[in-house]
Amino acid sequence: MERRRAPKAMLILLACSSGRLRRLLAAAFHLAACDLFRCRAVSRPPTVRSSCRRPLLLAAALVVPFGIVVDEKMRRSGGGGERANGTRRRGNGGNGGNGEIRRERMGICKQIGGNGGKIDGIWFSVAYAGPHGSPARREPENMVSTLLPILSSPVSRATTFLLHRTRPTPFRFHCLLLRSLPAPASSPSTPPAPRSLATMASVATPARRDLLMLGIETSCDDTAAAVVRGDGEILSQVIASQSDLLVKWGGVAPKMAEEAHALAIDKVVQKALDDANVSEGDLSAVAVTVGPGLSLCLRVGVHKARKIAKVFGLPIVGVHHMEAHALVSRLVKKDLDYPFLALLISGGHNLLVLAQNLGEYVQLGTTIDDAIGEAYDKSARWLGLDIRKGGGPALEELALEGDPKSINFRVPMRQHKDCNFSYAGLKTQVRLATESRNMCTDDIPISSATEEDRQLRANIAASFQRVAVLHLEDRCQRAVEWALKMEPSIKNFVVSGGVASNQYVRARLNHIAEKNGLQLVSPPPSLCTDNGVMIAWTGIEHFVAGRFEDPPPADEPDDMQYDLRPRWPLGEEYSEGISVSRSLKTARIHPSLTSMTQSALRN
Repeated sequence: MERRRAPKAMLILLACSSGRLRRLLAAAFHLAACDLFRCRAVSRPPTVRSSCRRPLLLAAALVVPFGIVVDEKMRRSGGGGERANGTRRRGNGGNGGNGEIRRERMGICKQIGGNGGKIDGIWFSVAYAGPHGSPARREPENMVSTLLPILSSPVSRATTFLLHRTRPTPFRFHCLLLRSLPAPASSPSTPPAPRSLATMASVATPARRDLLMLGIETSCDDTAAAVVRGDGEILSQVIASQSDLLVKWGGVAPKMAEEAHALAIDKVVQKALDDANVSEGDLSAVAVTVGPGLSLCLRVGVHKARKIAKVFGLPIVGVHHMEAHALVSRLVKKDLDYPFLALLISGGHNLLVLAQNLGEYVQLGTTIDDAIGEAYDKSARWLGLDIRKGGGPALEELALEGDPKSINFRVPMRQHKDCNFSYAGLKTQVRLATESRNMCTDDIPISSATEEDRQLRANIAASFQRVAVLHLEDRCQRAVEWALKMEPSIKNFVVSGGVASNQYVRARLNHIAEKNGLQLVSPPPSLCTDNGVMIAWTGIEHFVAGRFEDPPPADEPDDMQYDLRPRWPLGEEYSEGISVSRSLKTARIHPSLTSMTQSALRN
């Protein structure tokens, strides 16, 4: 039988280990190479097939960071070397079968049930490598460093951080591992069923459900935080609204909004942690919005996130606000796969994108001046509505009382055969309509209006809403055609953002989806507006993919200038959708998220 040679990575690992550990690892790798893979491809890492290399290297990653030791010696209590689970052992004692395993260097012993646990003929002893950098911890870290570069980046980066991070509860991960060991045999003559080292390596990475992500959102006028598990379970969600400031200033005042965020951020984050019944030390990472948005507001959230990450040694995931609106639908609909078409509509953005993969988007259309959410808010203010709960919901409610065809507003940009949006002209039409009818909306709110005056305002609201949504329908129909031409496999049409909570908008866009054979997917209203859940969930998706920033250094100054991205495109523009309008804002734009993702993947 031809002799199998071990990969170079194995030899480096074995050379760095102590005498006993070297012999034990050699036995494990011999079994992995000969009994599991049985291929010529294990001569050296550059030529190893990926299907064979990854389980082998993951097995090494399992053995080293979690302190899993193959122990040649079993403690016995009497007898003289009888069989233990069918394997003859030499020694001065033992009647076999109790499977007790000793780890002398760590001073920790674990009992692995009845007849012991055996994996491919190797006895395993599991012990956590202490939290304070004991020699037993430092030695494996040096060895595992030779293996990690060979692993694929999404696995190695997130796994590496979680495996090397000090946990406040030392036995958290090794207990998970113990639960996954083979069940003890029913009798000494029946050995446990063999289990591959590759399967055991898979449990070294903490289950996705065990991830805990704190999401922080301060991009505009709401201070929000949430804690979400890796499987999508929402443990807490807290939002501090600035509705009083909106009424006072007639919209978002950046400096006032920043001060409100600064006053609320600590309480909001702490309440999110308390409601989830976790502490900062239990978190896996912190996700925070870094753009787009108001730079003064973004800075508050980023500063808080980095402060937590610095104190507790947590990685940071910088989140694109609009991508979070799109991906929160994947939390709601777990089987929502790429590619899909997404319409993201909020107070500051109108965006049509083709989502091809995580972090990779094609921009089909965007707003060239004002977004639909801003048009709703301004129109509600001109009509004298109570906007403390939002201008959009107030206008939607009033529009139910009006005639949508009573006023002939013009649909914007009908002559432009693209997917871009413009609501500045429609806003002007609404303002002129209120002025021409001598409505004193500043002095007479809707609650004090006469019946005739209220009906007139309702007609304006209904007419505005009909035309505003017609503009959406026109653009979405063209975007569906473009998207299906690029990705014929699209099955879902995602509509998200604050305006997506409007029921009239949903109904009209559902008609577009059904007409084109697509399924409309939209989050519940509580997840459509800005919230911490969408930030935490997007952070989880990127964290699992290995896209995160290492914990800030302990000496990072509090007044550090952060990399904020107030103007940050989500994707690259589709060639047929490039706008030539003079109103399209282009100043101080960061490279798109898609271009940054693709550049990172190439490197």
